[in-house]
Parts: sequence; C-alpha cells; structure tokens
Amino acid sequence: MPDWLAEATEQLTDVVGDQAAEWDLAGLLPVETLRTLGKQGLLCAEVPVEHGGIGARSADNGAFTAHVGSLCSSLRSVMTSQGMAAWTVQRLGDARQRREFLPRLTGGELTAVAFSEPGAGSDVTAMTTEIRRDGDAVVIDGGKTWTTAARYADLIVVFGRYGDGGGAVVVPADTPGVTIRPVPAPSGCRAAGHADVTLDSVRLPLGAVLGGGGQPLPLLVTTALAYGRMSVAWGCVGILRACLSAAGAHASGRRQFGLPLAEHQLVGRHLAELLAAEQVATRVCEHASRCWDDRSPEMVIATVLAKYVSSTEAARGAAAAVQVLASAGAQDGHVVARAYRDAKLMELIEGSTEICQIILARHAAAQASRREPA
Repeated sequence: MPDWLAEATEQLTDVVGDQAAEWDLAGLLPVETLRTLGKQGLLCAEVPVEHGGIGARSADNGAFTAHVGSLCSSLRSVMTSQGMAAWTVQRLGDARQRREFLPRLTGGELTAVAFSEPGAGSDVTAMTTEIRRDGDAVVIDGGKTWTTAARYADLIVVFGRYGDGGGAVVVPADTPGVTIRPVPAPSGCRAAGHADVTLDSVRLPLGAVLGGGGQPLPLLVTTALAYGRMSVAWGCVGILRACLSAAGAHASGRRQFGLPLAEHQLVGRHLAELLAAEQVATRVCEHASRCWDDRSPEMVIATVLAKYVSSTEAARGAAAAVQVLASAGAQDGHVVARAYRDAKLMELIEGSTEICQIILARHAAAQASRREPA
C-alpha cells in the first residue's frame, strides 16, 4: 500500500467519524471539508503530480474509493464527480486547458459534470443543450437534471451539441445565466449535492470548450462515463463491505431462540451471500483497474462489467443486510438503511443496469462471431 493511501484512509476515517448519518439526514456535506480534501488532491487522486495531483494508479484510487464508499456514499459521489471532471479535462483538453483547469481541481475548487437532461438520459443523441460559437466566444443554452455535486460546484463541465458534433465546456457556476436548483429529497446519496442546472444564454470565451469541440457527442460522453463507472463500481464495493460488517456484527451479537442469529441457517445464508458478493465485486473491480492502469484494449468492457456486477451485487447485498438487521436496520440514517437507498441509485447512474447489460450482450455476441470458423 503506498504511503498516500494509508494516510488518506486513516484521515477519511477520522473526517467522517460518526457524521455520515447526520449528513444523510440533513442532505448536506460540509463544504469546507470538501475543499480541504480537494486541496490535498484526494477528490481526484489520479491527476498527475505536475498538475497538483497524487498521480495515483487506478487500483490504489479504487481501494481508496471503496473505503470512502464504506463510510459515506454521498462523499464518494462527490469524489466520483470531481474525478470525472478531471479525467474529462485530461482526455479532452489541450495542454493549455490541462495547465489551467487541473490545478484548480486539485486546489480546492469543486466540480460537477452535467450530462442528463429531462429528455436525454442514456440516449445522448437526444441531448438538446446547445453550445454555439459567437465570434471569439461560445453561448450555451439548455437544461441539465440530477447533476451530482452541482450544489457545491465552482465549475461545471457541461456536455452539449456543438456544430455538427459535440462539445464539453467548463462553466464557472457563477457565470450569468447559470441557475442551480438542488433536487429536493433524493432517495439515495442525499448529501451528494444533486441539482438541476439551467443555462440561459451563458457566454464564455472560446477557450472554455475542451479540445476545441466538434468531437462525436457519444464519444465525449463515453470518455467521461468510463471514469464514473469505475468510481461507482469501487464505491459499491465499499457499500458491500459496510453491509457485511453491520450484518455480521448484528447476527453474531443478537440471540433468538437461544442461538445467535448467525447460527440460524437462513440468516447464515444471507451472510454467506454478502461475503460472496463483496469478494466478487472486489475481484471484478481489481481486474478493471488493472486493465485501466495497463491501458488494455479490454479497459472499456472491463469497466462496464465492474459497474454492472458491483452495483447489482450492492443493491442485493444491502437488501439482505436490512433483512438481517430487521427493525434495527430500518431506521433512517442507519448504515444499512443508507446503503439500501444508495445502492439502488448506483444501479441507475453512469449507465443503468439495463444499459450495461446491452453493452455486455453486444460484446458477447461480437466475441462469439469472431470465434466462428471462416
């Protein structure tokens, strides 16, 4: 384990402490805490050292993300958003833009990434947000929904149509024409700062468009989603670990009919399945991170697989944990009650379970066709 990971893991344990339930119930994270973590490079640890980051490998950042996910999924969601923004700038931005924006993301400024619209979720071709050139500036009009961390954001990376292709533009949240409305009472990751964003004739310098724009819109979105899927997958590993710990402790300590709950076979089955789910999710995420670090051709499909497996296992595992704890785990704010709501949301974001299944099915069919004899 690298030194930064050991220190960061201990620090986050202390920072969160027993506050996750309070944050969840209030629907709000302490912004100064987020800025402090940002200044330490911990919200986007894979940013290179030359831009103020830690330069972490995906595998190490994944282990860190899982730990944060085991403590507070809302905080992990903000990390995912910051990491997605940084990855988008790294992949799409030119050298000047990387020098300009990345140090801000590792210097305490907070970021959101705006994809979804009222009529465009997984179908990015239905996106209507328009980025149009006007001399040496661009003007942005449109609306985005459920933008994670937008409530806290200083910068928002907005995706939209740009000419015959697409564009991603870095928008300061205080730009005239930008309106941010928090989503009231989200069911999961309540403190992650989900918000709807309206852009009404927002004018910015042409240099705010990453890489000059004009790339295919689906390619732009997929680039950012790749990081998000990896981060969500590792966060779900954390959810499973939190559920396994809580369910195991409760089942070992509570007695019914003269025996610890864990010794009743049907309860023991839940614990066994939770352990198996955590191990399976961990291994598929480790594989995806190895592909990521090696820049393997299998990186994209491995990331989709990790997100699919981890999120579905987390949703089932959290439900099992609530079943084991019964009324003890049904209280709002309890770790497994939070996990139950948060894990379900993970099956929806960064490509729903069904979208992941479609991608995996197409990959399986393509592999099969390649194996057929000529």
